[in-house]
Amino acid sequence: MRPIKIIGAGLAGSEAAWQCARRGVEVELCEMRPVRSTPAHQTADFAELVCSNSLKSDRDNAAPWLLKEEMRRAGSLLMEIARSCAVPAGHALAVDRVVFAAKVTEAISHEPRIVIRREEATNIQEDAITIIATGPLTSDALAQEILRLSQPPSPSNDQRGISAPRNLYFYDSISPIAEADSIDRSRVYMAARYDKGSADYINCPMTKEEYDRFYDALLAAQSVEERDWEKLNYFESCLPIEEIARRGRDTLRFGPMKPVGLKDPRTGRMPYAVVQLRQENLRADSYNLVGFQNHLKFGEQARVLRLIPGLENARFLRYGQIHRNTYINSPTLLRETLQMKEHPHVLFAGQICGVEGYVESIATGLIAGMHAAALASGGAPVAPPRATALGSLTHYVTHADAKNFQPANITFDLLPALEAKIRDRKQRHRLQCELALREFEIWAEKTELVSAAR
Repeated sequence: MRPIKIIGAGLAGSEAAWQCARRGVEVELCEMRPVRSTPAHQTADFAELVCSNSLKSDRDNAAPWLLKEEMRRAGSLLMEIARSCAVPAGHALAVDRVVFAAKVTEAISHEPRIVIRREEATNIQEDAITIIATGPLTSDALAQEILRLSQPPSPSNDQRGISAPRNLYFYDSISPIAEADSIDRSRVYMAARYDKGSADYINCPMTKEEYDRFYDALLAAQSVEERDWEKLNYFESCLPIEEIARRGRDTLRFGPMKPVGLKDPRTGRMPYAVVQLRQENLRADSYNLVGFQNHLKFGEQARVLRLIPGLENARFLRYGQIHRNTYINSPTLLRETLQMKEHPHVLFAGQICGVEGYVESIATGLIAGMHAAALASGGAPVAPPRATALGSLTHYVTHADAKNFQPANITFDLLPALEAKIRDRKQRHRLQCELALREFEIWAEKTELVSAAR
């Protein structure tokens, strides 16, 4: 039996490799870093988090919690590691990104069934079991190879008129990170929104005058020049702050600078606007500006961000950046098992298959790894039930409108509606989670999922 080839050792690829190895299947894991880096990565470690350090809400019966709970029950390596290096983040699961990537790299490197190739993959063999998990920064050479595989067999079929994968992309941004000891603590306060969870966030309150001054400076700041070949097509839920600001003077106050639920304990009042900072690592020596991804020149960022109360003398370890995220038109190309329709030995996982978010990327890596291992063992992959978070996620990326396909996070909107109409949202979500976990257990038993992952 030939080893399963996994291209890309990011979140999805690392999880997929682990799932295959746990099922007794040999794996060849190809990662082009450090031979060739990307505009966003800073290290050669596996599963490096390049944007936020948050893996979203960990509150019971939230949609991200449900997805993580299903992954935990499925034996996800990366979710286990994430909890081992969590940092305070209220009701969210956030990690020390350096420790997280180091632990994933160590675990994968010490797994005897995984052989690591530090080289750029540029060729895909259609008859060999392969998982493509190259993420949003897929190299140009491999993107052309994916394009070759993605061509419809005949121009007369119903795929005519669908955008080629090379034209499917959006732009994603990275938030700035400030050194903790450069934040003026006399001007900020610790709190969690609505006092839910522990008070782990640094909050920088603004008066109307301070907000107006910041807003005007932000609009006047110079952005990085757009290249001739670029068409800035931002992902709506991850817009740069200057793009949000251009939509109206109060848009930031209803977005990343929303003060609702963040009463200042020193005044007893809610500020006009607020900037939140979340702990970046276990040492608590750095904080990232939540939702402050941007496409400004570095010098302009320093000038504008230091108008935020408490950040007047901030030292920035990293400024905001922007990079292109590439993804395929999954509804035209993939089955619910993440196999290609025309080349069933080739599977996709991670952001390149049209999911958005760290947890969602890990989830599709887990599923692709399970299915690839089943193929390698002569079995037939069984997709997760539609009622589960895992099943709803893969159902979306393979059944969405192909002409207007956009990457998606896990939300309750992706899950099927309950038969009975329940007006109370919390009760409805609780019942959806209970149904999802029941369906998950039935599927796990049927596919011998839990025992296989041990």
